[in-house]
Amino acid sequence: MTTGTASTTGATLALVTRFENGFNARDWDATMADMTEDCVFEHVAPAAVSFGRHEGAEAVRAVWESLDEHFPGFTQQIIEVFASEERACCRYVLRWKGPDGGDAALHGVDVITVRDGKVAQKLTYGTL
Repeated sequence: MTTGTASTTGATLALVTRFENGFNARDWDATMADMTEDCVFEHVAPAAVSFGRHEGAEAVRAVWESLDEHFPGFTQQIIEVFASEERACCRYVLRWKGPDGGDAALHGVDVITVRDGKVAQKLTYGTL
C-alpha cells in the first residue's frame, strides 16, 4: 500500500466513523455537512419507510429528518467500520421502540463512496 492510499483510507475511515456515529446526535446540519450536494442515499427498509433512492442533499436530509417517525427513539450501535481508499462499509444495529412498545432492531450494512472528502453515496441494506 502506498502512503497516498493509506492516507486516503485513513481519511475515509475517519469521515465515515464520524458520519455514522452522528445519527445518534440527530444533528442533521453536521450530517449533511459531511455529504456532497449531489449525494445519493439508497436503501431497503421496512415498508412504512419511504424506501428507495433519494438524490440530492435536500431529498436525503428529508429522509434523515423523518427517521424518528419510522424508528421512534432510535439509536445506532456501530459494530464495525472498514475502508479502502474512498470506499467504506459500516455494520450496525439500529434499535427503537416498536408499535407495541417493545424493543425492535434492524441489523444493517452501509456501503459508502466518498468523493472530495465527503460522503457521495450511501447504500443501505438491512434486515429485521
